[in-house]
Amino acid sequence: MVGESPVSQIERIYKIDRLLRRRKPPSRQELLDALEVSPATLKRDLEFMRSRLNAPIEWDREARGYRYGNPSPDAPEYSLPGLWFTAAELSALLLMHEILEELHAGLLRDYLAPLENRVRELLERMPAPVQEVRRRFRILHAGVRPVEPEWFQLVSQATLARRKLWMNYYSRARDAVGERVVSPQRLISYRSNWYLQAWCHERRALRSFALDSIRQAKILAEPAIEVAQETLDASLGVGYGIFAGPATEKALLRFSPQAARWVSRELWHPDQRQSRMPDGTLLLEVPYSSDREILMDVLRHGPDVQVLAPDSLRRAVAMALERASALYRAPRRMPARALGAGARSERVSTR
Repeated sequence: MVGESPVSQIERIYKIDRLLRRRKPPSRQELLDALEVSPATLKRDLEFMRSRLNAPIEWDREARGYRYGNPSPDAPEYSLPGLWFTAAELSALLLMHEILEELHAGLLRDYLAPLENRVRELLERMPAPVQEVRRRFRILHAGVRPVEPEWFQLVSQATLARRKLWMNYYSRARDAVGERVVSPQRLISYRSNWYLQAWCHERRALRSFALDSIRQAKILAEPAIEVAQETLDASLGVGYGIFAGPATEKALLRFSPQAARWVSRELWHPDQRQSRMPDGTLLLEVPYSSDREILMDVLRHGPDVQVLAPDSLRRAVAMALERASALYRAPRRMPARALGAGARSERVSTR
């Protein structure tokens, strides 16, 4: 058939396999009608299944139809080898493959390596080349902090093997590196960065650790303690963002009519509440446990948002804006050779 795609052959083989498993063997005409193909195409499909997929397809004279033969009474029932996908499933597989590479380049490679050859073989059957998908889909990152693949692999191994983990961990808040022993619970990808939710044996509480802050790590022989799934969800899910802990405050934010067009469609928190005012402004109520992350989200809207409550968050926003404003009231001082040769050499060295 002119213009026939490899994927359509896969779908036909799926269909032939289902028809051959019926109680009544399908006749040649029944196969042609079901597949809507020419006799030559049906012949090629059956030959492909026999020669390439080792399918024991034979003609049953009495039933006047095709069926799977049985080479011996002890032989297991025939099944299609490997993985088979429809056109839509292959498209989804290819897109998922590209998204994983774009989002977490290199980090998941060791885990996907055993499937790499099989995935590549399947993707070669795509009617659209891989390069076309890469050209048509693009993921842009902002604020991504690279993670060492060695630590990602070790942390994920400890998490799956249910073993305690020793870390040399850099705390940005204290600007210091310290030792931690944790019981890993689960890995979380949040805003394109990776975090480990774990029970910290020093603090005797659940904590979230940024994987890019790990300086050294080692899997210990001791089994990790288990924290109930409900406790994990309650700890991370009720706060705001990546910070764990139950929500203790509720932020009431008022957005300008212009900002409301975007914010009204955003999910800041699963338990948020919002209402549109007659003047076009938007009131958004968001629970939070730590003001560090909600403060950043408020500040990015600049003059288009006002914190109505609580007073502690109002003061935090006001202080941050005051400090930012002071930078622009002071005389401007340009660093020597700003964005000059030094910056250019740094860009080259990080390629």
